[in-house]
Amino acid sequence: MKEGKKENPRREFIRRGLLAGLGSLAAGSILSSCSDDKSGKKVKVLTPDGTLVEVDASEIQPSEEFKIQAREGIPGRKFVMVIDLAKCYNARKCIEACQEGHHLPKDHEYMKVYLMQDSDKSAPYWFPKPCYQCDNPLCVSVCPVGATYKRTDGIVLVDHDRCIGCKFCMTGCPYSARNFSWKHHEEYDDTIVYNPESSVPGQEGTVSKCIFCADRLRENKLPYCLLACPMGVIYFGDIDEDAVTNGSETVSFSELIRDRHGYRHLESLGTRPSVYYLPPVNRQFPVDRGYESLDDDIKERYRNTEYVKKRG
Repeated sequence: MKEGKKENPRREFIRRGLLAGLGSLAAGSILSSCSDDKSGKKVKVLTPDGTLVEVDASEIQPSEEFKIQAREGIPGRKFVMVIDLAKCYNARKCIEACQEGHHLPKDHEYMKVYLMQDSDKSAPYWFPKPCYQCDNPLCVSVCPVGATYKRTDGIVLVDHDRCIGCKFCMTGCPYSARNFSWKHHEEYDDTIVYNPESSVPGQEGTVSKCIFCADRLRENKLPYCLLACPMGVIYFGDIDEDAVTNGSETVSFSELIRDRHGYRHLESLGTRPSVYYLPPVNRQFPVDRGYESLDDDIKERYRNTEYVKKRG
């Protein structure tokens, strides 16, 4: 498959179909047979076909089968992400779409965008950073209760039902990719069924992070961040299939990495990330475009960078 080949952005982004029978098990639950013991408390849940329905709380039973599936991952898949630094101008649409899709509060960002400058003689550039879904994840090795785990498809998840909030994983992650929920969020009260593949609902006193939109992958859908990016910065796909797409074009992963000199951030750490970067060569946009449009509170994050200091 040659780089630059145009295809329908809504086509199947990996050629082998995902397990169709799993449907949208995002609710992570099944309804019990009609119970005579009604609690009177109504809750909202998602049915397997994605419909939001209201049922009595007494009719909800957790699905152990779903939890097993969430731990095993999607058979035969090995997911990979590629980020083209030459295209990014910090539009922040990836962050906003991720927050909306995962019902995150505004102070929780699974995708963070840094302003990087490799030396005082080089130009600055924007650097999006999700969780790297490492093949050798240090966060997994330090978790004392097995709440953080790595699946066969390469995705690292957090089981909030097991997480005790010790923050060992946050300390162990060299990329600062995790968030801690310090308080309860009332917006989660309408849905009581927890799904580790979507991190919704989030739980007070637990850790969460980017999960490559694992629930969407079960439905053969692309991650929120990719679809929201206006410049096609993010490519996603299956490394074993050697195919990645940014929603408008599908290219060979191996050719893209080879021809564009792709690399992994802090490779020397030995974590073997599943996220690759294409260097910011021949950048399409000046850094100014992504800085001047920011709200003041976001600009404050970059005040200690060389770029901002030189602006005065």
